[in-house]
Amino acid sequence: MNLAELRTRLNAIDRRLIELIAERQGLATRVAEVKRATGYPTRDYQREREVLLAARTAAEALGVSPATAESILTILIRSSLATQEQAKVSAEGHGSGKSALVIGGSGKMGRWFADFIASQGFSVEVADPLPAAPGHRHRPRWQDGPLDHDLIVVATPLGITDSILADLAGRRPQGVVFDIGSLKTPLRSGLARLIEAGCNATSLHPMFGPTTELLSGRHVIFIDLGDAKALAAAQSLFASTMAERVVMGLEEHDRLISYVLGLSHALNIAFFSALAASGEAAPRLAQLSSTTFDAQLEVATLVASESPELYFEIQSLNDFGVASLDALAAAVDRLRDAVRSGNETSFIDMMRRGREYLAGRTAGRQPAATGS
Repeated sequence: MNLAELRTRLNAIDRRLIELIAERQGLATRVAEVKRATGYPTRDYQREREVLLAARTAAEALGVSPATAESILTILIRSSLATQEQAKVSAEGHGSGKSALVIGGSGKMGRWFADFIASQGFSVEVADPLPAAPGHRHRPRWQDGPLDHDLIVVATPLGITDSILADLAGRRPQGVVFDIGSLKTPLRSGLARLIEAGCNATSLHPMFGPTTELLSGRHVIFIDLGDAKALAAAQSLFASTMAERVVMGLEEHDRLISYVLGLSHALNIAFFSALAASGEAAPRLAQLSSTTFDAQLEVATLVASESPELYFEIQSLNDFGVASLDALAAAVDRLRDAVRSGNETSFIDMMRRGREYLAGRTAGRQPAATGS
């Protein structure tokens, strides 16, 4: 066969692969139905391990890279889990006959929440100067109209969220109110006014982005403001998902987030800033890349593509933000001093302490499904 004929055969095989994936997705939907009917959990780590091990064994027998086979099956498993999770959320949602207002629902995370809540049967209205996504009612300003919804989600930029929460307190809506801000100390005043006004209020922090489809392995943080009813109502929205639900106080949240977000963002900003100031051409460095450099560069590239304004808010508006930056600066100073002075003992101690700290990081966690 000539090149054109070989490519035609490849195209046909690709088509068959897509058809098989579609068939697999259809079976995943049926599996979700059986799991719901029998009370079986959506995720079965033992089953995933069996599938991946079988894929590696079959691949090796056929002369295919076992790692490639595992990678493909892992993607298909995640797609299957996403299908099953979404079916479960739709089937078990408790929003039928209820309404929700998403203030800022045309933004990225606002749209995610509007769609997520709608999938549970809520009638969703979006309040945003920008048009709403198809399927949702729309009003340009949340102030122009009644606030008789069962659920009100504030998904606005952090800089204006506190004032919106305070204004909502003045209107005293009867439904459950929560924000989804990545920081909570800047929202103290607005959240306090909601509670003082007798509103059903809590606060959420989804630890994932707007492109997330599968919530397995993702965390949603719920801030306990003393309103048990509102906290339970917010948590119930995620009861049908595989998301890890974590409850904590407002102050603790921002203290921990200063490291989880603030420190990790700062580290990557410092990394690509040092590269940009180095005078070394990026293509030249890429020619000499290593496994560690490539991994760090991939994360740094993602950070660099995010909103600078949002990342500045996360750094500057957190009451606990400076502490993590001071810790980073102290660590860099110690590393630099150890290298400059040839202090191998200090350098090794930093490595040892870090290794010990990270070794305890996964204690008590569910192990990830792998083929190893």
